[in-house]
Amino acid sequence: MGTSQEFETSSLKTLPLYELHEKAGAKFGAFAGWRMPLTYPLGVLKEHLHTRAHAGLFDISHMKLIAVEGPKAVEFLSYALPVDAALLKIGQSRYSYLLNERAGILDDLILTRLAECRFMLVANAGNAQADFAELEKRAFGFECQVIALERVLLALQGPQAAAVLADAGLPGNELLFMQGFEPQQDWFITRSGYTGEDGFEIALPIGCARALAEKLLSDSRVEWVGLAARDSLRLEAGLCLHGNDITPDTTPIDAALTWAVPKNVREKAQFYGAKAFLESLQKGPSCCRVGLKPQTRQPIRAGAVLFDNEGNRIGVVTSGGFGPSFDGPVAMGYVPVAWKVEGTEVFTELRGKKIALSVHSLPFVEQRYFKG
Repeated sequence: MGTSQEFETSSLKTLPLYELHEKAGAKFGAFAGWRMPLTYPLGVLKEHLHTRAHAGLFDISHMKLIAVEGPKAVEFLSYALPVDAALLKIGQSRYSYLLNERAGILDDLILTRLAECRFMLVANAGNAQADFAELEKRAFGFECQVIALERVLLALQGPQAAAVLADAGLPGNELLFMQGFEPQQDWFITRSGYTGEDGFEIALPIGCARALAEKLLSDSRVEWVGLAARDSLRLEAGLCLHGNDITPDTTPIDAALTWAVPKNVREKAQFYGAKAFLESLQKGPSCCRVGLKPQTRQPIRAGAVLFDNEGNRIGVVTSGGFGPSFDGPVAMGYVPVAWKVEGTEVFTELRGKKIALSVHSLPFVEQRYFKG
């Protein structure tokens, strides 16, 4: 879950901790309507490697927390999303998505059950307003509330994140991957993230956020990490970026994300977009999302057209960049089903030169989530 929508630099929203990032020497750029820290003095390469080796701190407050609560919250969520909210245990998180009537992915989300009739959704920044409006629309007739929350959201990611959290006196180490809870009023912690590493996402009131960030940064194992390294980390981990790898024109079937819809949910077929989803599932994918390894040291970027050996257009690169841990360029894209076998060669053009790419399994770097 990430989003790639970019807007003009005028009228950009600023993060509540903007001054702290400025003081840290962040370089800012426009992302999804926000002025976001892209890199810090450490630089994108070292920020990426530091997260893989130690612990990186990311300010992802551009993302939106949406609470859903009320007597019919379970029924509503089981209609609004392809989930069985009744089967979600208290404290359990689940990756899901908001589908349109054609089973296209409007956004991908993380849903956490916090109490019998209370849930938390985390939505991508560029889609937050549209998601909220769509959820409110779908909530009509259900006895529940959809509430947009104002919070700072920090992600602490990396193999030393758990030790850092414990040494800072914060709860959360008792969680396993994809579990979450509210340790106190207006706080929300999950053991999750978008780097492929063990880690936590901590939502808290704006007034408490600076003190927490400074406390975490006072630990020598922690460094600020910007959006640029977050992108290379998630790409190595084979995770989708909404707006690039998945869009309202992409179905979960083509995107290889059908695992997020359990069998019983498919059988009940009561969720929004179910008819189109099941038809698409029965028909099978029209193309496949795959990892791509360019046969060059030069990264191949999103938008690059893919060809077969005879120059026929067969697909497109949706994400691409340099993978510091992989020690080479990495990419994701879509190819016809017959081309999805690992090692299959496809081609693109880079500055007039024909470049070969081989289909590569995902992820490029092993995911190291803490599952107990």
